[in-house]
Amino acid sequence: MNIDYPFHFRDTKRTATTNDADHIQNMIEQLLLTNPGERVNRPDFGSGLLGRVFEPNSPDQAAVLEATMQAAVLQELGDLIELQTLEVTSEEETLRVVVNYVIRETGESRTGSIERSGV
Repeated sequence: MNIDYPFHFRDTKRTATTNDADHIQNMIEQLLLTNPGERVNRPDFGSGLLGRVFEPNSPDQAAVLEATMQAAVLQELGDLIELQTLEVTSEEETLRVVVNYVIRETGESRTGSIERSGV
């Protein structure tokens, strides 16, 4: 079992755990929402998504983010997942990230998404 993210306790006052597939989903979310340089002894870990939150939203920004996030996912999680697609879309004040991947160990296809709005 793996510790669930974000960290919390179950009703039994024990640390909440999760299965392997959900843990991988949690790791993708942590990777995408961490800025490079934020983790001690892991200066390259992260995607830079949060660093772009207050910059103007545009299709060009979405394309740059898409490329940097794809590279980060492949580098950090390439041994656990096979990245099918990672799409970043920019619509007005909303930035949406959709990740489609296959878990290498089980062959299970999964989709995860993160959406942030400036409003």
